[in-house]
Amino acid sequence: MAGPVTVAGGEVSGEVAVVEVCDDGPGIEPEHLPHVFDRFYRADAARSRVSGGTGLGLAIAAALVEAHDGRIEARSRPGHGTCFRVVIPLHGPGSA
Repeated sequence: MAGPVTVAGGEVSGEVAVVEVCDDGPGIEPEHLPHVFDRFYRADAARSRVSGGTGLGLAIAAALVEAHDGRIEARSRPGHGTCFRVVIPLHGPGSA
């Protein structure tokens, strides 16, 4: 059974919008964390497209955030869950 997911957001000093999504799931092992935004990456080699998706979701999310001059990051502790943080400038892509 899935545990709770927390979504929080806000504006920081009129400069950026911040959204953070956290869960209390199994977490991501440290050696996999740098790769979670890579296309087709799956931390669990035993998973296939049938049982575990295509490995594109976080890559797409990263591309969308970066297209808006933002950044996305993940932090995780195995056994304690994962948080994804999105920071997007309020000025819009390509503006100063």
